[in-house]
Amino acid sequence: MADLPVISSQAVLASIDPATAVERTRHAFERYARGEWAMPAKVYLDSPPYGDFRAMPARGDGFALLKWVTSFPGNSERGLPVVRGAVMLSDAETGQELAVIECASVTSLRTGGAAAVSAQVLGREDARTVGVIGCGVNGAWAGRCLAACGYGPGVCADSRPDAAEALADELGWRAGERREAADQDVVVTVTPGDRPVIATDDLRPGQHIAALGADAHGKAEVELGALASCHLFCDDWAQASAGGELAHAVEAGAVAQDDVTQIGEVITGSSDGRASDDEVTLFDSTGLAIQDLAIAQAVYGAWRDGRVDAPTVTL
Repeated sequence: MADLPVISSQAVLASIDPATAVERTRHAFERYARGEWAMPAKVYLDSPPYGDFRAMPARGDGFALLKWVTSFPGNSERGLPVVRGAVMLSDAETGQELAVIECASVTSLRTGGAAAVSAQVLGREDARTVGVIGCGVNGAWAGRCLAACGYGPGVCADSRPDAAEALADELGWRAGERREAADQDVVVTVTPGDRPVIATDDLRPGQHIAALGADAHGKAEVELGALASCHLFCDDWAQASAGGELAHAVEAGAVAQDDVTQIGEVITGSSDGRASDDEVTLFDSTGLAIQDLAIAQAVYGAWRDGRVDAPTVTL
């Protein structure tokens, strides 16, 4: 059996810059919307009261992927990562294992990429300013990807002032309060989702909201009244309605499938996006295995081409 590279987070981030993450994420949404990539539903395995495990498969362009990833919110208090795990990349024709890739770095890149793609596709053409609410690892990558696409300046807000200040210093933006961040053209929320951070009176005409933090049942970052006043989009209806930002509105009977458009359909032109400059658009990003696949393909290509190093093992 051929040697199998084990690709670290450092190697992943060395091989994929923010602009590439945005391009790869857009590519994934498009290929999935065209029916060219396959993605069964995400499987959750709860580990109460600590968090959950998630198994995420996908297939496309001759590759197959399984992502085994965790979400353990209390880990931050223990000095441990909230998100960790591994991606197994395989050959879709032979079933041969091709690589094991560190998971959290892939997650960060595609999460940040999704925020930027949603702003490009659903935001106003003149949208520039950014508010990031939640400046942890994934919030930081959302800021980096938006900055790489020409958005900014921005306001960084976090319950931990040092996290907001660190991201603001890196991007040349500024740290501020939640309300200031919520007042920008493009607002990205990347919090644990244990309480809403966007209220109805935060919204102003023409904004775009990218809600990234509510990635499991029971989580929400946007008040129901605020969500109901937005033009709604998501990455995948099945995931978003079951465990994303939209789930609580679906349970309340306030939102149905016909009220929501998948972003890939807007990218391919099969559905309309923003209807006017004045409406507020909201994108519910739950994180898709097809996005992980697009990033993993690029990472594997970088290793195969000798652009990043990784130790190898024989199983």
